[in-house]
Amino acid sequence: MEILSINKNNYPDIAEIYQQGINTGMATFETSAPSWESWNENKLQHSEIIAFENSEALGWAALSKVSSRCVYEGVAEVSIYIAENHRGKGVGKILMEHLIRESEDNGIWTLQSGMFPENKATIALHKLFGFRIIGYREKIGKLNGVWKDSVIMERRSTIVGTE
Repeated sequence: MEILSINKNNYPDIAEIYQQGINTGMATFETSAPSWESWNENKLQHSEIIAFENSEALGWAALSKVSSRCVYEGVAEVSIYIAENHRGKGVGKILMEHLIRESEDNGIWTLQSGMFPENKATIALHKLFGFRIIGYREKIGKLNGVWKDSVIMERRSTIVGTE
């Protein structure tokens, strides 16, 4: 498996994997993959990665800014999506490990993530890497006309921002 930095040329693979997640109805409030420009707008360029094996995209992970305020410069939101035919094979673990390393190498002290409570695999992946549930947002938004809750998880670095 090869882990590479994401660039615009990877976006067709990213959009396809993202759409597969969207189609599950338990990955995001989005209903279709956005354009490259819209998708990439708030991403942190230092922490956008994609996994390939034999030229096939297996999954991707990226960090986004949570705020433009300087006090939150070390806080980022995690997105991680795995191709449907590669779920349950450890790709998410490899991507999360790399993403955490990239985040800490670039001064990120807190990672946060929001997910639907029924997305048990995503919750388990985050817990495996030291994320903890910090709250629930009840009926935070509608997906296809149905109110959805979300679980908020975060991970505090033991390396960055400890002084």
